[in-house]
Amino acid sequence: MSHFEIKSILPIFSIDASRFCSAKNVLRIFALLIAASCTARGQNPGSGIGNAKWDFSVWIAGETGEETSNSFAQAQIWTAGLFAGRTLTDEVASGWRRGRLEYAADFVPVFETYGNQRTHGIGFDPVILRWNSALHTARLSPYIELSGGGVWTPVNLPPGRTSNFNFMAKGGGGFYLKTRPRQAVDIGLHWSHISNANLGADNYEFNGIQLSIAYHWYK
Repeated sequence: MSHFEIKSILPIFSIDASRFCSAKNVLRIFALLIAASCTARGQNPGSGIGNAKWDFSVWIAGETGEETSNSFAQAQIWTAGLFAGRTLTDEVASGWRRGRLEYAADFVPVFETYGNQRTHGIGFDPVILRWNSALHTARLSPYIELSGGGVWTPVNLPPGRTSNFNFMAKGGGGFYLKTRPRQAVDIGLHWSHISNANLGADNYEFNGIQLSIAYHWYK
């Protein structure tokens, strides 16, 4: 993707927080998708996972949030990376709780910040715990996850007496849309937190909303 193309879509993540981060709007969208996923069940998960053990994907994400103010339009982060996961369990539990536990990790070679600061970095998430729900339609199925990792930047992030190494934590979920056997598109929405855990004299936190898109191959 060219520098021009990236700049042309960055305004998407600079919109007013009252519109983008409305809790009511987010819950309405996810409630509709969950309802759709619960209307039917088949023998194989709609995500295309089936009995696959390995899950590989490439992904891209954008997020907007606040660091030193109360405005979610203060800072934006653009990331992209590689994801690898392995299913740890068969389907367990019952009813709406039924699903499979997946452990994964990802490498984030693209980490670009805008708004409050312009810099880049490299990140990683060595711990991603994802619950792939057994609820699904023919092509759609949901998941929820928690993840933790870190990011290195050549300068302190945010600017000031902070640190050039920060910890990252995310929690949220999304939906797989099956595209072909053992392949799927994944659209996710997460709460994102970045801070240095007092490695620097100051510990300003980034808190925001992240929207991600990934493409999965299952083995």
